[in-house]
Amino acid sequence: MLILSRHPQEKIFIGDNIVITVINVNHNQVRIGIDAPREIEVHREEFKNKIDKERG
Repeated sequence: MLILSRHPQEKIFIGDNIVITVINVNHNQVRIGIDAPREIEVHREEFKNKIDKERG
C-alpha cells in the first residue's frame, strides 16, 4: 500500500487515465473526487462488498 499526504486541491495520478483529487479535509472526514474512464468501476467499500456477495 502506498500512503501519501495531500492537501485540498492536490491530485494523485494513477496510470494515464485516473486522477484522485482531495476536495476537502474536515476533522476526520476527507472528500475526494475521482476522475476515471467509464469502463473502470469505482465503488465505496461497503457497496463493493454487497456487489461481491450478490455475484457469489
